[in-house]
Amino acid sequence: QVQLVESGGGLVQAGGSLRLSCAASRNILTFDTMGWYRQAPGKQRELVATITRYGTISYVDSVKGRFTISRDNYKKMVYLQMNSLKPEDTAVYYCAAEARTWGQGTQVTVSS
Repeated sequence: QVQLVESGGGLVQAGGSLRLSCAASRNILTFDTMGWYRQAPGKQRELVATITRYGTISYVDSVKGRFTISRDNYKKMVYLQMNSLKPEDTAVYYCAAEARTWGQGTQVTVSS
């Protein structure tokens, strides 16, 4: 079992940036895919970005060109750099290992 702890959320104005971090309790190379998901109030949780152990990356269309996912296997960390933030990016952001193990989430609020 792995524990995932997210950090880096907060309140930011539209157009601003935040960097989310996800710290894993053990080697993340044991997981084929690490990802970031988000859930806005009243909406279902949605996939934001994933990165495989080989470095293959995918994004939901709404964040392409603005968000960047990365991983540091040595530090057991996964990151989500979020630029040009929009109010519709407001949500709780979750880190996940193979969409089976989840962190507790970190709130991101983007004001207009």
